[in-house]
Amino acid sequence: MLRVAFRLHASRLRPLRCFHFSARRFAQPDVLTSLEASPIVQAVSRRMRRRSELQSQLSETLNSPEDKDRMKQISMLEPLRNAWEEWENTRNLLKETTLLLEDPDPSMRSLAGEEYSELVSKLSTMAQEKFPSLLVPPSETSHLSAMIEIKAGVGGSESALFVSDMIRMYTAVAGHMGWKAVVTGKNENENGGMKDAVLEVKGEKAYDTLRWESGVHRVQRVPATETSGRVHTSTVAVLVLPLEEDSGQEVKDDLFTMDQVRIEVMRSRGAGGQHVNKTESAVRLTHIPTGITVSMQDERSQHQNRRKAFQVLRARLMDRKLSQETVDRRDMRRSLVKSADRSEKVRTYNYTQDRVTDHRLGMSIMNIDSVMDGEALQEFLTELGRKHQEELLEDAALS
Repeated sequence: MLRVAFRLHASRLRPLRCFHFSARRFAQPDVLTSLEASPIVQAVSRRMRRRSELQSQLSETLNSPEDKDRMKQISMLEPLRNAWEEWENTRNLLKETTLLLEDPDPSMRSLAGEEYSELVSKLSTMAQEKFPSLLVPPSETSHLSAMIEIKAGVGGSESALFVSDMIRMYTAVAGHMGWKAVVTGKNENENGGMKDAVLEVKGEKAYDTLRWESGVHRVQRVPATETSGRVHTSTVAVLVLPLEEDSGQEVKDDLFTMDQVRIEVMRSRGAGGQHVNKTESAVRLTHIPTGITVSMQDERSQHQNRRKAFQVLRARLMDRKLSQETVDRRDMRRSLVKSADRSEKVRTYNYTQDRVTDHRLGMSIMNIDSVMDGEALQEFLTELGRKHQEELLEDAALS
């Protein structure tokens, strides 16, 4: 299928210029100065000064809580220290080699020139690749699956129909990525759409990849029932939560304790035959410290509803924790990531113009079917992940 992608504001994703050094610049006498002035190298240098300060603040006994905290910080900086020592050794060799570039012996100058290029290449690689990989730690959520909650917003029946379309879109992209997608809850309406639905996507890096889908998705198209051909605008709200594989345990790590959760059982409501309203199978959980409430009545067994309710509660608490960590990091720069705001319009699906636009990227794809089939959606997801990594690197460079 023909597909065209373009950017409205490509500058948003332009990599930091100081991370790139052309071969022409390698030959300049001030190349080392340019490398050392890059934000990433400066950030590493600051961390090494901080490490020295922490070491100087250690007491002789190393028994105080402050000492333990300092030792932990020093230990976390150890891989960066090793890389910094390699950088300094290479830098010193480069300075020595630079002097030999003016040697009267032509053969010595030639050897020095080769060595100079190799050393500059090594320093450049460290500045562009090694240091960034150490400054931005590996994702702590790469092992998590994803729970996608989709709810109809503005637009009535047309919005509910688009919820069904998005379920199919995310199921399709899961297939392309090698994940398993299962609808675990849905509330259908009489027109074949869904008022809301829950999709579990299980697989490595599912949450890290899909988390940027959270937000308001807008669809513009002519409904099948529209006789005048007027374009309707509808919205759907998407919330992506982290999901761990269920092991049957209700209490895990430090997200909550059982004394923080109020458990209520009640009779299920709605269609379901004689079983409904006769047994107390529905479960409602309330996390008292945060006020988060989860109700579950999809299953006929109270035990199954209880298990699923705890699974959803855990996902929401983990999402709250990860979101707060993001806010804390961004507060240091007074610049919060707008894409984390789930009330923000993140993407528009314009059927009449055969175009899908992601407003955070300023990127559009011409061929809406390829997006809804999951294939082109991967391009958006890849760019959003890359944008996130660039922002983390910028944070590290400024900290």
